[in-house]
Order: sequence, then C-alpha cells, then structure tokens
Amino acid sequence: MSAFSGFEVPHRLRAFIRARESSIILLAALAGGLAGLVVAGMGAVVSFMHLHFFGLEAGERLSARGSIDPVYAFLVPCLGGLVLGLATRTISRWRGTEVDPIEANALHGGRMSMRGSLIVAAQTIWSSGVGASVGLEAGYTQLSSGLASKIGEAFRLRRSDMRLLVGCGAAGAIAGAFGAPLAGAFYAFELIIGSYAVGSLAPVGIAALFGYFTAAAFTPDHLGIEAGQMATIGFRDLAIAGGFGLLAAFFGIGLMRGVAACELLLGRVGVRPWLRPMLGGAVVGLLAMITPRIMSSGHGALHLTTLFKLPVETLLLLLLLKAIAAIVSLGSGFRGGLFFASLLMGALGGQLFATALNTMWPSLALNPDAYAIIGMSALAASVIGGPLTMCFIALETTGDLWLTGTVLIAVIVSMQVTRELFGYSFATWRFHLRGETIRGGADVGWIRDLTVAQMMRADVRTTSTETPLPVFRETFPLGSTNQVLAVDEDGRYAGMVMVAEAHSSEVPAVTPLKDLLRHKGEMLLQQMTAQEAIKAFEKFEAEALPVVDSLERAQVVGMLSEAHALRRFSDASERQRRALTGEL
Repeated sequence: MSAFSGFEVPHRLRAFIRARESSIILLAALAGGLAGLVVAGMGAVVSFMHLHFFGLEAGERLSARGSIDPVYAFLVPCLGGLVLGLATRTISRWRGTEVDPIEANALHGGRMSMRGSLIVAAQTIWSSGVGASVGLEAGYTQLSSGLASKIGEAFRLRRSDMRLLVGCGAAGAIAGAFGAPLAGAFYAFELIIGSYAVGSLAPVGIAALFGYFTAAAFTPDHLGIEAGQMATIGFRDLAIAGGFGLLAAFFGIGLMRGVAACELLLGRVGVRPWLRPMLGGAVVGLLAMITPRIMSSGHGALHLTTLFKLPVETLLLLLLLKAIAAIVSLGSGFRGGLFFASLLMGALGGQLFATALNTMWPSLALNPDAYAIIGMSALAASVIGGPLTMCFIALETTGDLWLTGTVLIAVIVSMQVTRELFGYSFATWRFHLRGETIRGGADVGWIRDLTVAQMMRADVRTTSTETPLPVFRETFPLGSTNQVLAVDEDGRYAGMVMVAEAHSSEVPAVTPLKDLLRHKGEMLLQQMTAQEAIKAFEKFEAEALPVVDSLERAQVVGMLSEAHALRRFSDASERQRRALTGEL
C-alpha cells in the first residue's frame, strides 16, 4: 500500500470540487505550488551533496567548476554508483509500481504510485548528487505529478480531470526548474496530457505560474538559463537554422540509441545490474578529471554568457565528453533524464556550427551566441519532444521574439526528421524498449480496456470438418451467412469455410470440406485488445476470425469481424476526442 493511499477529503468538499469545472483550478494551483517546493527541495539536497562530496565552496555549482580534486572526481561517482546499485537491488521487492507521468496519462487515467514516485525521485537525487551526468527534471516531474495524482485520488476526480492534474504537476515542475512558466505549461500539453483544449488552459497555466513563483521564492540562486543580449537575426538565418535542425536530429537520434546500446553492451558482457552504476560512475569520474563540467545535470555549465567565452577546442571537447558521460550514466543504471543535458549539448553544438561556417565563409558573419540558443532548442526537441516547449524556453531565456521564430524553424526540422527516421522521443523510446507501444501522453488506456470478448458475436455457426459438401450446401444455403467455422472431432477450430466458395459450380460435390478450409490456425483470444485484434486482421488478411478460449484447447466461443472491430474502435476514439476537447 503506497503512501497516502486511502486518504480522501470530506464528501462535501469532494462534491464542491467535482460539481464545478472551475474548481479544478484550485487543485491545479495546489499541485503547482507543491511542484515548486519539489524543485526547490530536490535542488537544495543535490547542492548540499555536491558541497560535501566534492569539496565545493558555498554557492558554487559542480558543473561550473574548471577543475576539482581528481580523487573526488573519480571516487564519488564510482562509489555512489555502487551504493545506488546495492540500494536498487535491495528495494526492488517493495518499491511499488513505477509509472511515468506520460505512461500514467496514456494508460492509467492519471493514476500513479506514490511509493514508486518517491523512490524514483530519491534515486534521481542520489544519481545527480554523486555527479552522474543526468538531469533532475525526470525526478521533478515524477514526484510532482505523483503528488498531483494523489490529490486527484483524494478528491475522486474523473479520469479526464485526473489526467489534467497530473499534467499540472509536471507543468509546475518544469516552470520552476527553468524559470519558464510558458515552457512549463506547454510541456504539460505536449508531453504529459498529449493534447490541448481550451478548458485545460487555465488549470495548466495557473499550475505553471504557481510552480515558478514557489520555486523562485525558495531558491536563492537564479533558476533557468542565463543568456546575454543576442545580435539581430536575418532572413538567411531561417534557412541556415533549418540545416542545423537536420544535424540536431541526427545527433539526438544517436544520443538516444547510444543509451540503449550501452545498456545492451553491459548486459551482453555479463555485468550484474547492481554493479553497472559503479562501472558507469568510474567512466564518468575519469571524464570528470578532464573537466567537471560534464558532471551532474549541467546547470552550472549552461550559463551561456560564460559558456560563449570558452575556446572552440574546449567547447568541442565538452560536447563530446558530455555526450559520452550522459550515455554511460543512463545506460549503466543511474536515474535521471536527458532534458538539461540535451539543452547544454545543443547550445555547444549550435555555437560550434556557427563558428565553423564563419571559418569557411567569413562573409556569413553568423552570430554564434544566437545559434547556441537555436541549437539548444533544436536538440532538445529531438530528444525530449515538445517543439513548442523548446521554443518557449528560447523565448523566455532571451526575450527575443525574432530569434524565437528562427528557433521554430530549426525545431520543426529537427522534430520532423526525428519522427520520420526514429519515431520516438527519449521517454517513448524507453517505453518501446520495454515492450510498450505508446508514443505520448494521449489517453489510449481505454483502447486496452476494449477487448475481443466485449466485441465478439457469440452466436456463431459451426460445422464438422467431416460434413459432406452436399450436406453443407443444404444446411448453409447461399445468403444464409458469409462464413461457417469448421471444427474437428474434438471440437477444436480447424478453419473457416466461405459459403459462396462452397456453392461455386467449379467445386465438385465430392470435394472434401477440409479442402475448402481457410484461415487455418488463425484465431483471436478473448483477452486480446481491440488494437491487437485489428493487427491480427491485417496480418491474416481476414474479414472475420474465430474467437477461441485458448490456443491449446482452441474451442470456439465466438466470432469477430474486422468491420465491427474497426467501428467499435472508431466510436471509442470519437468519444475520447470529444472528452479531450470538452464537447461532452
């Protein structure tokens, strides 16, 4: 039983909230405020760990340091990885179900495990605190959305309101983490809720604002990304930004595949799961001896006014080392995400891109600082998804609307190329690797609840495979039915007889019925979802298929046609669309 399970507010208060659509705004404000506290609290714990584990001065950021003691750089992430591995193995028996906010909204109607969320947040804090190259944003959104989900459960909110409140928690977390309420709101719309509706604007917007103000009130350091004044962007930059968007997509795809490849490699060489974080920590520690800027989330490194002053060789080295560190950290089992890492690497790549073009064609006179902002958003759009989220991060970082328009071009190209060539963001790629098929936060859980047993027709017509063809023709005249299911002497499904074919003048009356059987061994199970059934129809190229009790017994219990399955699927989809857009 997870924390807070079973807690409910008094009936009168529940009735008040459920009876008024605008009341959800109050819960959204609460969720956003809690998210701001989560951001401030988790950030403070990680800063405390950095201060004591790496010998920093008060107010220093680990990833802003030019160098640190090599002993600390190597031993802290290495031993920290060992502790994480042992702790993960120990708590695996009682950790609860880990449900990502995207997965919760897509499959579970916004319901999340509080225990699982707390453990993920703790693992993320520890991973970043010992210097692994992971972002805290995954932990922020996990815990914030988990708290919002529990608020929704306490008020017994409807499925649509639960999903909205989970999005509000994530919006507050991202707004607080980046000091960007617009980006936080659109992060919720694009990635967590999976759709935009007028009715959800006020709750999500209020949650983002409350998350931003709460985190800012409790965090003395500057939140978000610092950038100086950008130079003017010209029309030619629109086309050049599109070209960079293409490169960002390729880099982003390589980054995501690299994490999966690292996991696969460690598995193939036989490294035990609990030892993998220690090995990953050792690699990160070795890289940190070169530059500690690759450690942790990279908030200290992504102060662009400072970053822009580094030599080109240093920027290139930092980009390569940060990519390796992020791949190894996540691939070896440290918890966290790629959000801030992709922003940092994109900024580095954008500046290097502009510098390289200026070297080859000095007449272009591109502004490397502006291309750092373009690169930051383009790479993050490829890895994280959420193109408008990344555009608003650029806008709220610089306040430059014309630059944001150029960012939009790069983001569109990067996002579209990633979708065409790869098809996933980092979060949905992780779902894919573990066998899930969801591509975002849009609610598809209802389609998994629609099973073949609910759609099938039970009054099916059957015949024995030993029935003589003349008897079959007399029993099933033309027009009586389209197909008849044939069963053997044990009652097992043997195949399907098409009535029109059985009555064909080209088929001799002495033809055994077994010779007319179609779709042998092709059947549906009662527990299959509508989506699985539709795939089966496509695979077998059948207009109808039998439903059996099990593959072993193969006793016919019904029949389902492709047309009926598609109609039920379409009807459910339309109801879902209306619910999301407020038409119901």
